[in-house]
Amino acid sequence: MEIHQLQMLRELGDLGSVKAVAETLMVTPSAVSQQLALLQKAVDVPLTRKEGRALVLTDAGRVLAEAGAAVVNAMADARAAIGAYHDAPDAPVSVSAFHSAGQALFAPLAALLASDGGKSPRLRLSDEDVAQEDFPGLAARYDLVLAHRMDNSPSWPEDKVAVLPLADEPLDVALPADHPLASRRELEPSDVVGESWVTSRDGYSPADVLAAVVAVSGRPAEVLHRINDYSTVAALVSAGGAIGLLPRFTARRVLDAGVLLRPLSGVNSVRKIDILARPETLKRKSVMTVCESLQTVMTELVELSSPRSPN
Repeated sequence: MEIHQLQMLRELGDLGSVKAVAETLMVTPSAVSQQLALLQKAVDVPLTRKEGRALVLTDAGRVLAEAGAAVVNAMADARAAIGAYHDAPDAPVSVSAFHSAGQALFAPLAALLASDGGKSPRLRLSDEDVAQEDFPGLAARYDLVLAHRMDNSPSWPEDKVAVLPLADEPLDVALPADHPLASRRELEPSDVVGESWVTSRDGYSPADVLAAVVAVSGRPAEVLHRINDYSTVAALVSAGGAIGLLPRFTARRVLDAGVLLRPLSGVNSVRKIDILARPETLKRKSVMTVCESLQTVMTELVELSSPRSPN
């Protein structure tokens, strides 16, 4: 077995298609298929099977892919011991973030690293706002993935990715500044369920928090708009006619004087923001520098974003 064949098998399990593996590894799909066929010849049990037009791993394939991940990790350990690549402070680091995290963290992160006189990692930034279960797979394409999940949702698969906690961020009720509820310091589901709402599309936050509000209060909510972009949500709330839910820290840059945030009690409205990465990736000095800088930037943002007091 060749290491690159095991890596292709692992990527197929994470990415779900030969085409995606080829794009990630920058080879042709036929090269991926050829190497997987050669790997298949080395074992006596099927490693893949067809599901419709897709090629997926069998149970044996998943076992070998997990073993292959351990091999790749061991090779990373070897490179860390002898290679300058892992020790280079200015090596490029690719970072993916969901939209609100990118809006809040990318600019101060770039500024912080640029202040080091050219000795910092060279950032490669992208935004990827996907469903929760798809965040771990992004670690195949990026060195670091900023991901979010609700506090009561399933944990990240730590057999596939390393997890570095970044922040626990409440989703607060966003109100027009002149709304009658703006004078309250804290709101409960019964206070807000009868309002008109702007929220995210189903399957994303904060639609799941609003669903919890409905469940706890036992009353339906009138949803006027379904918008995933927080800056648009903030603008609609500011214009009046609807309230919403916005993250306390990462939405700070899209708020204006026309929008106030109030904590929501009675339901679990906290989401976890984490850094996801392949374990071998975190052995690189430049990657850890970016992780530490992200933690610094997030700490500063949290300190600036305490709930606004009533006027």
